Amino acid sequence: MKQEQVFFSIIIPTYNRPEQLATCLGAIAHLDYPRDRFEVIVVDDGSHTPIEPVVAPFRQQLDITLITQSNAGPATARNKGAVKAKGELLVFTDDDCTPAPDWLNALANHFTTSPNGLIGGRAINALPDNLFSTASQLLIDYLYNYYNTHPNQATFFASNNFALAKETFHHLGGFDTTFPLAAGEDREWCDRWLNYGYRMIYAPKAQVYHAHHLTLRRFWRQHFNYGRGAFHFHQLRAKRNLDKMKVEPFSFYSNLLIYPFSQPSKQPSLLLALLLFLSQVANVVGFFWEQSAQTVNLNSQGSKTACN
Repeated sequence: MKQEQVFFSIIIPTYNRPEQLATCLGAIAHLDYPRDRFEVIVVDDGSHTPIEPVVAPFRQQLDITLITQSNAGPATARNKGAVKAKGELLVFTDDDCTPAPDWLNALANHFTTSPNGLIGGRAINALPDNLFSTASQLLIDYLYNYYNTHPNQATFFASNNFALAKETFHHLGGFDTTFPLAAGEDREWCDRWLNYGYRMIYAPKAQVYHAHHLTLRRFWRQHFNYGRGAFHFHQLRAKRNLDKMKVEPFSFYSNLLIYPFSQPSKQPSLLLALLLFLSQVANVVGFFWEQSAQTVNLNSQGSKTACN
């Protein structure tokens, strides 16, 4: 695949974040990549206020399409955007991310040698003064270091920064839309991708800046929901008759807690370590909460069937 022939379709799901979306589109409008070699597809996932006023100012600068849907989650939104995509390569990011100017060039360079790969870039915390946003991004950084030790044999990417061939995306059926929340569908996608025998390549020079503003309450809810998504992910793997996920060794968690002390940050390392511990507690609570909720639901359905 020659770099000059690459045509990207950038797909952005959005929901009730007009200001962040405007910042994201502003960064895309300044990408160092030929304007006739990429398009932008914004999928409004049922926002309370119209998104067209946010998109309209960029129509003179970008080949941009706005799609609207009733609220169904980012997985459905991404799939809908992929159906409309004209590009041979799909690039996924989120409305609270701002790509670096050389983002598409960095991705294109990897596709010249790995046209059938899933290319995952790096996310950088855009809110270093926010303790909870810093801790959340630090966890992602740790996971990337752990699961992507060998860049050409990566195993996990977040869906706010990766790219792949459109044909392969549709061949694998797109994102799984059965996840109850926006948590875990990217993990399931990576697992399914690898199960089909495709490669994942980590491209740390393909960078986006992630501005996910968090409070303590939102931090807990985020990781609680990740736990709920993890339970659903395990269920899906069981339905596909795949081996059970291996439990990470104790060293995974001990190294996670000391990780903040080795990373430069404006925030106190001890507080970051405590928040990483809290994230794992929230994850476990969310996992078993979802398991209990689904058990109650199945018992309720069973009782109704018996009565009928």
